[in-house]
Amino acid sequence: MEGVIKKLIQETVLALGLPEVPFVIERPAEMSHGDYACNVALVLGKNVGKNPHDIAKEILGKLLEQKIEGIEKIEIAGPGFINFTLSRDFFAHEIKTIVERGSEYGKNTELSGKTIMVEYTQPNPFKPFHIGHLMSNTIGETLTHILENAGAKVIRANYQGDVGLHVAKALWGIMKQNVDPTDVSAVGRAYAYGHEQYETNESAQKEIVEINKKVYDKDASVWDVYQKGREASLAAFEKIYTTLGTKFDEYFFESQTVDIGRKLVEEGLEKGIFEKSNDAIIFRGEKYGLHTRVFITKEGVLTYEAKELGLAVLKMERCAFDESITITAIEQEQYFTVVFKALEVLRPELAGKFKHIHHGMMVLTTGKMSSRSGNVITGESLLGDMITRALEKVSERGTENPEDIARAVAVSAIKYMVLKQGTEKNITFDPERSLSFEGDSGPYLQYTLVRAKSILEKAQEENITASDEGNLPELSDFERLLVRFPEKVLIALHEYAPQYISQYLTELSGVFNAWYAQEKIVDTQNPHAPYKIALTRALSMVLENGLKILGIPTPERM
Repeated sequence: MEGVIKKLIQETVLALGLPEVPFVIERPAEMSHGDYACNVALVLGKNVGKNPHDIAKEILGKLLEQKIEGIEKIEIAGPGFINFTLSRDFFAHEIKTIVERGSEYGKNTELSGKTIMVEYTQPNPFKPFHIGHLMSNTIGETLTHILENAGAKVIRANYQGDVGLHVAKALWGIMKQNVDPTDVSAVGRAYAYGHEQYETNESAQKEIVEINKKVYDKDASVWDVYQKGREASLAAFEKIYTTLGTKFDEYFFESQTVDIGRKLVEEGLEKGIFEKSNDAIIFRGEKYGLHTRVFITKEGVLTYEAKELGLAVLKMERCAFDESITITAIEQEQYFTVVFKALEVLRPELAGKFKHIHHGMMVLTTGKMSSRSGNVITGESLLGDMITRALEKVSERGTENPEDIARAVAVSAIKYMVLKQGTEKNITFDPERSLSFEGDSGPYLQYTLVRAKSILEKAQEENITASDEGNLPELSDFERLLVRFPEKVLIALHEYAPQYISQYLTELSGVFNAWYAQEKIVDTQNPHAPYKIALTRALSMVLENGLKILGIPTPERM
């Protein structure tokens, strides 16, 4: 309908002999002001030097000369906005469309034929899966759903640092403390100990540096411990992915990128793209309005930057894609800006294929958590704590299969808190608030869906069939909001911003629950009951589709 209105405005402006100007059609802040508002008269007023209200009158007069299907009322508001109110028949038709399309409702074809790789989560073996990884996983998984919803083929990728100084610190701690390398929790503590000693003990630092070299050389003195620890870490990560509902298609490891990265930097040095500075090899980003970064140190050690170049080429060798998106914390934004510029200069054919999306940090009441400290709150422990809390709430309700429901509720609580606002913002995680069954939370959305399905089950028992006929006398805000799902999904796609979907679902649930409190839905004596059931079915479809995009599980009972 937005497209129809835009075309009508453009044709009317031309018919009046007015110049073509850019204008917007948007949703008014208040539903009482209609379904769409257009600012064309205000833009034209500035352009031709006339009163916007007078121009709006001219446009309105032309529009009222024709009967426009689906539009009930057109009026002028404020200084010259033209507001459009859609008809009752339009909404009845849209409700019918939602019910008929079911799980397909809200899908679009904007990325049809495109293949997009999304790299996210990126936990490192030998280090804890921290709460920042939960954020990256939640945002990454949701974006893959948004892209798939637009018709793209998505490759879910995970890049993990299985070599490097952090591994050497962990191995040093494991061997010094005689830790079982398959005990992931103990390995995390060994890493924290190794990091502390590296920073404060010169002798330990030298030993750790030596271990780091031995890992690259696959030295027998460390290789068995390394392999056992790596395998145990990766297996532990997989258990977390299963709980979160993630299954990766491709795994990339830092150890695979070293040789490729070195060759690329050496090639760039020969071509003058990189240069030597104090025996290190650098990329002078100032030439491109950026900053300089080291790609190979003076000791000949590859930095993360060089390995990132190797990863980009490795991705291209292994998978054919149109775009690769990497999701990490905001603190790596400048890093990726320089790396991707270096890649573009080295390989011009890859320009525009690599994109970085950053997110904020998750903080608890004690502040930001770091895996370098011994008292780290890991993502796994947070998940476990939330499941325990959720189980207490679910058990109080006497629901069947409480453990399964508790896991679903805990995951929804965490994911919603991450997705409820702009992903670039920091999050203060409040466990109790996130588990609330009322208001601004994931469990609230789940509970609303369960309530809607329960109503539909009762309607089936009473033989009330959903129908778009028998409309309610008054058009409700619930109906008007219900049909906006596809446009919210499109905005989330264009802006890589899942919060448009989560916020919409929360508003929709609130409006539905208020409507539910005022209406008797399952009523065999009421001629409007079939339409009320159609509305409830449409609500369940939109909620289910929206929660699926957000990666939030949908239990049948709560």
